Amino acid sequence: MMNQATLAARIKATAYLEGDFTLRSGKKSKYYMDKYLFETQPDILAALGTRLAAHCTTATKRMAGAELGGVALAAAASLAAGLPFFIVRNSKKDYGTSKLIEGLLLPGEHVLLVEDIATTGGQVLEAAKVIQAAGATVEKIVAVIDRQEGARENISNAGFIFEALLTKQDLGI
Repeated sequence: MMNQATLAARIKATAYLEGDFTLRSGKKSKYYMDKYLFETQPDILAALGTRLAAHCTTATKRMAGAELGGVALAAAASLAAGLPFFIVRNSKKDYGTSKLIEGLLLPGEHVLLVEDIATTGGQVLEAAKVIQAAGATVEKIVAVIDRQEGARENISNAGFIFEALLTKQDLGI
């Protein structure tokens, strides 16, 4: 089992990039954590799945992740917790079932919603609203990395519990 310091070092060594970047939030940044670089490494993904699953409560029935970055994390957490997961689409597709939720979610179920990197929390809050609209409860939102740029405050102000496995300080940024 990878300890917290080793996990943080592995993630930073694998995914930390410097330069001029525009984030999903529209904010400019001198660094970027490329989630796909760390989420595609089996040792990191397994460690994250275990840590995310540890945030489940006895009421948790499913894991959820928003496309695309949350999918591998939700799957890893699902495997670690032995609970099913589903995917929240960013937008309805205009073919097939045209659903925002892929996989099974039943009204009344309690869900652990996982997020890759939280900057302002915009994408994960959109996913949380889709889950609520389906009649389920978001127990908490757990991000792998909190960039500490407003996500915690925005998610808390929206009425959700927010936790993060790592912060930019933990990564030495």
